[in-house]
Amino acid sequence: MKIFNLPDLGEGLPDAEIIEWYISAGNDIKLDEPLVSMETAKAVVDVPSPYTGEVTRLFGQPGDIITTGSPLAGFAIDDDAADGQETADTGTVVGSMETSDQVVRENLVAVSGVKVTPGLRALARKLKVNLASLSPSGKGGVVTRKDIEDAASESPQIPTAATDSSALAAPATGAWEPVRGTRRTMARVMSESHAQVVPTSIMDDADIHLWADGQDMTVRLLRSLWAGAQAEPGLNAWYDAAGNRRVIHKGMDVGMAVDTPDGLFAAALRNVHTSSAADIRNALTRLKQNIASRSIPPEDLKDYTIMLSNFGMFAGRYATPVITPPCVSIIAAGKARDEVVPAPQGFEVHRIVPLSLTFDHRACTGGEAARFLKAMIDDLGLPRSEI
Repeated sequence: MKIFNLPDLGEGLPDAEIIEWYISAGNDIKLDEPLVSMETAKAVVDVPSPYTGEVTRLFGQPGDIITTGSPLAGFAIDDDAADGQETADTGTVVGSMETSDQVVRENLVAVSGVKVTPGLRALARKLKVNLASLSPSGKGGVVTRKDIEDAASESPQIPTAATDSSALAAPATGAWEPVRGTRRTMARVMSESHAQVVPTSIMDDADIHLWADGQDMTVRLLRSLWAGAQAEPGLNAWYDAAGNRRVIHKGMDVGMAVDTPDGLFAAALRNVHTSSAADIRNALTRLKQNIASRSIPPEDLKDYTIMLSNFGMFAGRYATPVITPPCVSIIAAGKARDEVVPAPQGFEVHRIVPLSLTFDHRACTGGEAARFLKAMIDDLGLPRSEI
């Protein structure tokens, strides 16, 4: 029996969850045909078969978590075929789906008369969408991801039963459920940060009353990060505790903390230091679209040099945001407010943005962090009508 181990799905994640097997033990399968649908923190991924032959064993059922590098399926293949397929299970999913210069197209399957790819069929099951109820919008009557997500968002809510005074007095109840997908990854990353980082936070306010109407808050915050890094480059850095060393980056890739119903993503905006305001806004829009559709490229989930959390669009002034190693700093912007401030002619009402900076005190001093934050505040205080 030839054992196929779960490959690295291209994201550096330690595991993935089985959503749906497309075959059963005893079935025959061909090279690159869909084998199983797996959910990672990024997306639902169809893992193709690395062999042509008979599937003899499945190492797990839907809902099981499989560690990267652990057995996923067993195959019985001819000795002659094995020679030509020997290296298939050592590549990533992306690598094994490629043949020469062409990518194998995902097979369409008919479900209740509706044409849908295996990956989207798994997504429909996850979101509890009845494929038979959809009106496919794709070319040739194929169901698209948007069709499924729109149907999920329009699903009627289960009505809540009326309660009486005795019901209100009853203790809260609920069922334990496993933490999976993005939330499982978030829990792992937060635990690693707690164990590896020595965090310290400082907070202050930026006065933005000179801004012209219609300026983009997130773009201004991103541009101010580069102003801070020019004043104190050590906050735009990585720290390696094991080697007791750091690298100060000459450019800036910002890890944007993005909140979703499935958990927290940190995705990179590249080359913020050289991008125009329009380029940054377009990149932000593209990033949010990719996260919403769970199609964000794996390389965008890593290797950012500094982090930004703009939680103020919801609520809250100050925070102690969590750093993701090897980064040494994260900046959080709270909810803007109007505040009465002293002025030469008495008092004025100015627009204020609260800022919180958490830094790894092993790699940065308090003075460096304070100077970085001051440079941000000074930059945010400028009119900058071009942004």
